[in-house]
Amino acid sequence: MNLARHSISSTAPVLIFDARFDPESRIFTTSTPAGFAIYRTWPLQLIRKREITGGTLSIVVPLHTSSLLFLVGGGRSPRYPPNKVVLWDDALQQEVAELEFRERVRNIACRRGWLAVALRRRVVVFQVGEKVKRHGEWDTCDNPRGLIALASAAHSTLLAIPGRQMGHIQLIHLPPCPPPQPIGPPSATPPSRPPPAPTKHPVPIIVAHTSALNTVSVPPSGRLLATTSSRGTLIRIWDTNTGKLVRELRRGSDKAEIYGVAFRPDEREVCVWSDKGTVHIFALTAGSGAANRQSTFSPLTPFLPLPKYFDSEWSYAQYRIPSQAAHISISAQPAKSPTADVVDEEKCVVTWIQVSSDQDEPRRMPPGAAPLEYQLVALTYTGGWYRLALPSSSSSSSATPASSASPQPHVASPAPSLRDPVSASPPSARTISMARPRSSSGSSFATSRQDKGKEREREEKPGRECVLREYRRFGRWDGWG
Repeated sequence: MNLARHSISSTAPVLIFDARFDPESRIFTTSTPAGFAIYRTWPLQLIRKREITGGTLSIVVPLHTSSLLFLVGGGRSPRYPPNKVVLWDDALQQEVAELEFRERVRNIACRRGWLAVALRRRVVVFQVGEKVKRHGEWDTCDNPRGLIALASAAHSTLLAIPGRQMGHIQLIHLPPCPPPQPIGPPSATPPSRPPPAPTKHPVPIIVAHTSALNTVSVPPSGRLLATTSSRGTLIRIWDTNTGKLVRELRRGSDKAEIYGVAFRPDEREVCVWSDKGTVHIFALTAGSGAANRQSTFSPLTPFLPLPKYFDSEWSYAQYRIPSQAAHISISAQPAKSPTADVVDEEKCVVTWIQVSSDQDEPRRMPPGAAPLEYQLVALTYTGGWYRLALPSSSSSSSATPASSASPQPHVASPAPSLRDPVSASPPSARTISMARPRSSSGSSFATSRQDKGKEREREEKPGRECVLREYRRFGRWDGWG
């Protein structure tokens, strides 16, 4: 009997077409072949689900925590034409409006009262109230990914879209975002006030990269902007008022596809995730309690004409999302080296949440409760839900993740996370041999690749590992539970 081409599958493969967090990361939506569902981000809980017949959805975006969602059809059998955005009122369980375009919708973003729709070469903005009104339209360069970022905090105004030239960013200021309507009795906390007007006119264009843009992200306030390019090695942080480069962070030295960048709500840290399956965390300010790693050559860069690579800032912590293959093959597979630069792709989306220091209470705590800390929630398109705690400053780099905080009969904790062997470590001074003689043109730092690789494995110090606090697996249509 020949079993080489057979496979064993314990459960049916999970198909998640789209996963989106609301601007405050309180809830998230998932689109599957059966319809869409809305979940509380943490504690993880199914809020409601809607079965949709006659087709599938490629985009489901919640408008904060209201009952309004924006739907876009997609897949092999779209529920709606891909050139339409449908406004769905989940309280009424019906469509309330639709927007039609002459081409396929690439992406959408929203905040209170506003919707931005990204097409191939333009972005159209609508004001959403009792009626949907067209506000404006801006041309962009070729934008097949539908890159768009919209600040969502109260009184924020920023809309960031690709410019007309490759690698450029247009900064557009819309009317201020209204604060959320208070629910219940009046609060003793005074209402938030709009920030003071800038003394200088904000810059309209930022020349971010020389190659094509890959991601564009902004925090809720819109004060900062994060950009990455198709190379996937650098993350650049910009000041949106002055247009100046604030920080340049390095994910790695090898090419990768960066899926997304998320700012911590207080803008002290940022996380980045890519097709390498690794989530990297960088510090943006000294007050975050962590420091990014740098090459041991970085103190010499002001005095020696070293390449810019040696002055790079590397992530201080990371987490490797384990591969979650739906099928187990019986055929013999060659063993992979643990240091090989071959990573099983895990597409995901990541956000920041606040939890109590005992990691068991939701973000809204009663007076006098334990202090809050920032953690990460990662959703994979193969059905994984991860809650990750950042390593403490005193933790060692070899910390191993904890087991699932709330195990269930059908849920198993994933394997311990592994660091990205190439992109996770900055160069060390000891990796470069000084024993070779000088060449006729001056000093030579060259060594053989084999010797350099061995030295690198021995001497590089990786960043600390995030700690897995909780893991859930997407099961039946009920999803995570």
